[in-house]
Amino acid sequence: MATLKALVVDDASFVRDLVKRTVRQRFPVIETTDAQNGRRAQSLMSRTSFDLVLCDWEMPEMSGLELLQWMRQQPHYQKVPFIMITSRGDKDHVIEAVKEGVSEYLGKPFSPEGLSKKIIKVMGRRLKDAMDRSGKSLEGPADAFKESATLLTQKREAPAPRPEASKPEPAADNPLLNAGSAKAAAGKPQVRGAMSMASVRFSDSTLKSVVKDINLTEVRVIAKRDQEFPGILDQAVVDIDMGDGQMARLNGYVHQLQAVDKRQDTDFVSVTIRFVDEDPKKLEDLSRFVARFRASNR
Repeated sequence: MATLKALVVDDASFVRDLVKRTVRQRFPVIETTDAQNGRRAQSLMSRTSFDLVLCDWEMPEMSGLELLQWMRQQPHYQKVPFIMITSRGDKDHVIEAVKEGVSEYLGKPFSPEGLSKKIIKVMGRRLKDAMDRSGKSLEGPADAFKESATLLTQKREAPAPRPEASKPEPAADNPLLNAGSAKAAAGKPQVRGAMSMASVRFSDSTLKSVVKDINLTEVRVIAKRDQEFPGILDQAVVDIDMGDGQMARLNGYVHQLQAVDKRQDTDFVSVTIRFVDEDPKKLEDLSRFVARFRASNR
């Protein structure tokens, strides 16, 4: 029976579901409620007392930082644990959150184990006592669903570099940078416009890649095979250089993995990431990037 209450706040329903599932499987004594933005969370917190808040930073109407600031001004929420779960992991944002009274900071994409450890850390003795009273142990598996999904998708370790592989090719002649097939290596690639580089972050690795196609729903990137690849449905954050020193951080999940060439020893893999963000500001930035990307690749 649940004895503690947690509020999960994120504009992406996919992320809210991931957090709630981890909490439900790992800590059955915690009952979860969710909200799609800070304003909705504020309304719920005014009517119900929560023992833990797990919140995104970038959301429409009211951000996670604004919710944290409001929360610390409320007498009954001044000491309630607040875990900020966000793709904004740079030092300045961490410092800003700490100054406002954040309890812990967890970067996206996160692993169920990483989230569980943060919850145990901030809830302390209160969580342990509740678990003990219910006959449950804190020493359990982080996420049985993830283990099952790994088996289902046959996620494998990245292949070791082949002995005959040569040194990395110069950028101008690297077939990855024109997102072409192995045939492009035979001659000088015909590059249309500037290449858009993207880093795709997963809970335990980062994939360096080139944007092949992008729209408001998904992005398809091309990456060299000698890197560590994710499994289907793995959580991801796509970092795209928007120009003018701005970086877009788009949350999503792995929708498809496909060999670029119709042969088993292909050097490149196509990865499709479906976006899950519902923040109007992020969608506006993405729209501008898509327009610029299409114009440069005509």
